[in-house]
Amino acid sequence: MKVLLLNGSPKADQCIYTALSEVAKTLNEEGIETEIIHVCAKPVGGCIACYACKKLGKCVFNDIVNEVAAKFKDADGIVVGSPVYYASANGNLTSFLDRLFFSSGFDKTMKVGAAVVSARRGGCSATFDQINKYFTICGMPVASSQYWNSVHGNTAEEVLQDAEGLQTMRTLGRNMAFLIKSIALGKEKYGLPAKEEAVKTNFIR
Repeated sequence: MKVLLLNGSPKADQCIYTALSEVAKTLNEEGIETEIIHVCAKPVGGCIACYACKKLGKCVFNDIVNEVAAKFKDADGIVVGSPVYYASANGNLTSFLDRLFFSSGFDKTMKVGAAVVSARRGGCSATFDQINKYFTICGMPVASSQYWNSVHGNTAEEVLQDAEGLQTMRTLGRNMAFLIKSIALGKEKYGLPAKEEAVKTNFIR
């Protein structure tokens, strides 16, 4: 069993990395393999709605999006971490997630998703909600914690002083491990939920 943890901060080793590391450590203690990937080290272009991915099976822009998609396909869960910019996720990360979820055609049903956000002060809830929408449109259960999955601080050192935030990350790790293990047992005994053929209804007809 494996979980990918995506660091959506342009800074590889600061607040989001500190929070994700706490989640990863707890997942490891629960027997879940982890990999932290810094996805916003370079600028990531947004989706241009070319729909080439529907023919290619991957994004036409062959960058980190396709690299992560290949790993996401085999993973049991994914944690997406972002700093708060203007009460929303980092723009690079938003572009990355738009392309990752749209261009990867594999079934994401019952892969467990979780959002982790970091702010100096405010905007965490809005960013948390934004990221969770990527999971809920794909039939992915969302892992929760004892509080919304956020830490506070302007530096990694300040995040390490956020005792409640770090505890929230550990609880998230344990809850996510439980969900992944429970889903694995459920799939083995019952299989995945039956799917109907997708129906698309436009609002203007």
